[in-house]
Amino acid sequence: MTRRAVRATAFAVACLPLPACLAQPPAVQDSPPQAAAPSPAQASVPDQIVEIAIRDYSFQPAELKIHVGTTVRWTNQEKRVSHSVLFTGPGGFESDRIFPGESWERRFDKPGVYPFTCGPHPEMHGRIEVASP
Repeated sequence: MTRRAVRATAFAVACLPLPACLAQPPAVQDSPPQAAAPSPAQASVPDQIVEIAIRDYSFQPAELKIHVGTTVRWTNQEKRVSHSVLFTGPGGFESDRIFPGESWERRFDKPGVYPFTCGPHPEMHGRIEVASP
C-alpha cells in the first residue's frame, strides 16, 4: 500500500460514526440536582417592580412609598410626546428620553426621599419615598 492509500484509509476510518457499543453510557443520577442556596442578599427581600405611567403630562401615581431594593419602572403612555425622569435631589441625574411606548427603570437601594420631574416638562412632578424593609 502506498502512503497516499494509507492516509486515505485512515481518514475514512476516522470519519466513520462510533459504534454504540463503544460510546459511554449516560451518567445515572440517583437524586435530582440541588439548587444552589441563595445568597443573603437574594434571600432577604425579593425584587419587586412598581409601575408609574406617564400620561396626560403627569406621573401616575405621582407619589410612591416603597422599600429598599424595589425597582420603579416609568412607562410613557403618551401618543406623541417624549419625557424623561429628572431627579432633582442630591446626586440627581436625568434618564434618557422615554418615547411613546418605551420604559425606563431604576432600582432604589438606599432609604430616602427622591423628588423628580420631567426634564422637558418641569411642571410634571413626582416623589418616591424609600424605606428600609
